[in-house]
Amino acid sequence: MHNTLIKLKELGRNPTMNILSLMLILLLVLSSLSAFASASSPAAIGSQQSEAAHNAWLKDRFKEQHREIIPVVAVADIFFMCNKERKVDSADYSLSDLVTKLDRDTLAEKLILCLQEDTMQSDTALNFGLLGCFHEQLSHLPDEERQQKMQFVRKAINNLSHAERKKSFTQCVTEQAIHYLK
Repeated sequence: MHNTLIKLKELGRNPTMNILSLMLILLLVLSSLSAFASASSPAAIGSQQSEAAHNAWLKDRFKEQHREIIPVVAVADIFFMCNKERKVDSADYSLSDLVTKLDRDTLAEKLILCLQEDTMQSDTALNFGLLGCFHEQLSHLPDEERQQKMQFVRKAINNLSHAERKKSFTQCVTEQAIHYLK
């Protein structure tokens, strides 16, 4: 936990990472609530602790790769939802493809085109990032349930301060990046 706080403080120095931090926090909060609701047995609790320990091990073992992939994941989240809403690029990208198959420069160029006059530090970009990150986090759910939860995420975003959204994005992206290390 202490290492996570240090990393989040370090991320706060980088504007791109600021956006990521907010996305992560919101995702983690929602994921934690969902996991808490479904984890009523001791076996489920042990499994969650085991997964948390495994994620910590992954972060430690692949520190450098994790640090390098976080900005890519953040930009991919922002572009994914920006493009979904603004339809700037006709291709229908998956978040996974944006992170793993598209080179960084092309992804950055696509994001700049999609954001238009909005900047990476704007509330609009931050909101796109949060929505993109949660879209992936909820992708395993049936369509109807995912859509309901995404509506909840949208409402939550509207009620959170910029700082809270930023922190959520960072946490969400950090956890999301772990997935790409597995």
